[in-house]
Amino acid sequence: MSYFESWTKHSETVENEADYKAYISKYYELEKNAYDAILTKYPDNEDLLNGKAIELAEKLGFKKDDMEIFVGFLEGIASSLTEEYDYKSVTDDSEVSLKVDYEKLYYNMHDAKAEWLYSLKSWKNVLTDEKMQEITKQYRTDNIAHVEKIGRNDPCPCGSGKKYKKCCGKKTEQE
Repeated sequence: MSYFESWTKHSETVENEADYKAYISKYYELEKNAYDAILTKYPDNEDLLNGKAIELAEKLGFKKDDMEIFVGFLEGIASSLTEEYDYKSVTDDSEVSLKVDYEKLYYNMHDAKAEWLYSLKSWKNVLTDEKMQEITKQYRTDNIAHVEKIGRNDPCPCGSGKKYKKCCGKKTEQE
């Protein structure tokens, strides 16, 4: 079984609730430490983003037994890369080269609701406070829920051709 298949099995299948929670907690802790290392060494972090998978994993705090979790980390960062990387076929000897778009990464961490990641102090090595605020504001703007209110005299959304007040609006008033 590949590291990716093993990662998918363990991260998406709950056979034992306690084991699952422990596994996911371990992933979050290793993920946080890896991002912190990458951000702390920025801009001189090329040695943490390029190399053989097994060596890179070790530099980022993943042990040999954690390679499937390392592949989970690669899956998580994939949408924030400027160049696609095939994390699904990673083996110990695979060459890893991650070209990170840090602004996109920061945005995606908000999108994942990963406060433990986007609130890392090491972000200050990469982005200014103003830039982080701008990205946070953009995330919030992009995710505002919009609800269109139906006016009483608007056509009913059910498609009957009647005015809302004479159709479905009438039903809600009676309830």
